[in-house]
Amino acid sequence: MTTAATNLLGFDRAALEGYFEQAGEKPFRARILLRWLHRRGVTDFLAMTDLPARLRERLAEEAEARSPQVIDRHESADGTVKWAVGTDSGDVVETVLIPDGARATLCVSSQAGCALDCAFCATGKQGFNGNLAAAEIVGQVWLAERELAQRGAGSNLGQERALTNVVFMGMGEPLLNFDAATMAVRVLTDDLAYGLSKRRVTISTAGVAPRIRDLAGRVDCALAVSLHAPDDALRNELVPINRRYPIADLLDACRVWLAAQGPRRVVTMEYALLRGVNDSLAQAKALAKLLRGVRCKINLIPFNAFPGASFARPDDEAVQAFQASLLNAGYTVTLRTTRGDDIAAACGQLTGAVQDRTRRSARHAARNVIAGAMTGASGQALAMGAAS
Repeated sequence: MTTAATNLLGFDRAALEGYFEQAGEKPFRARILLRWLHRRGVTDFLAMTDLPARLRERLAEEAEARSPQVIDRHESADGTVKWAVGTDSGDVVETVLIPDGARATLCVSSQAGCALDCAFCATGKQGFNGNLAAAEIVGQVWLAERELAQRGAGSNLGQERALTNVVFMGMGEPLLNFDAATMAVRVLTDDLAYGLSKRRVTISTAGVAPRIRDLAGRVDCALAVSLHAPDDALRNELVPINRRYPIADLLDACRVWLAAQGPRRVVTMEYALLRGVNDSLAQAKALAKLLRGVRCKINLIPFNAFPGASFARPDDEAVQAFQASLLNAGYTVTLRTTRGDDIAAACGQLTGAVQDRTRRSARHAARNVIAGAMTGASGQALAMGAAS
């Protein structure tokens, strides 16, 4: 073992076995440690009584099992909980727990900020500082499980899990933190750890096509793609990574991923509805045509506003008409219910506190000042100018 403390909270079974083997310990100890850390929620090595006393003492001296520190906590009127948690880099990221009857979904962050700067997302406006370690990703799940257990939700720890779903839809692009994100998925789906179904752990990507192809052979989990436009011209503006990996390349990567899955698996296509931008019936029909032949379902997300946003939410009639058009075209279409918007915890609203090494946050602030000074411009023209 190394003399520097190694945070074992984010190690999957294979990594723990390698850790013990390198230290001259029996690899099967990894199974015992996984159960203590994740099923029982115990991070004090000295309390792990079925490990040899000598090993417990050595782990206490040379390793750690440390979850992120909770900086702040907010609870919505609808029961949604948002934590702001500190990272080793000094940034603050946000995690959202969405309880819904017997279902409890946790939305985790994978990066401090986001490098992709999608036009309608508050996270991207904060800039980007770096990747989270696997322990910082898994640690968000560890924290949520502790809270649910304390609140009496779900079963007792050590039996059935309180969380039912984990989605990588918080701050950051998980496929640009590929190794840590996939390590975290393996911990979440390990029966000795959280034991979540592989269909209930979802990695969401803005469209990093090469990594979607890599994902097919690395871990087994669900996949969601942030599409948001039926053509390259509009998607280039809304999701800038499309300029590098255009829609044709993205859909080809999705087909590669689907080919590696069972015949019943689908890709979830996420589509944020923006008033007057991508919500017309013509665009619904174009989307239906675009996705023909791709095994998918479509998840519509009416835009959630945030300070400085250049877009607006469509009215209910437009949302329903868009959904109806896709349903009539034969697609399975879900409509995401807005949760936690009173505490800025809804989709696209997460911000945290990021030490922006891209200087993007400063550029957006300057752009907003310029836009605010354009008092003679119409509201729509101003909105589109600020977004471009």
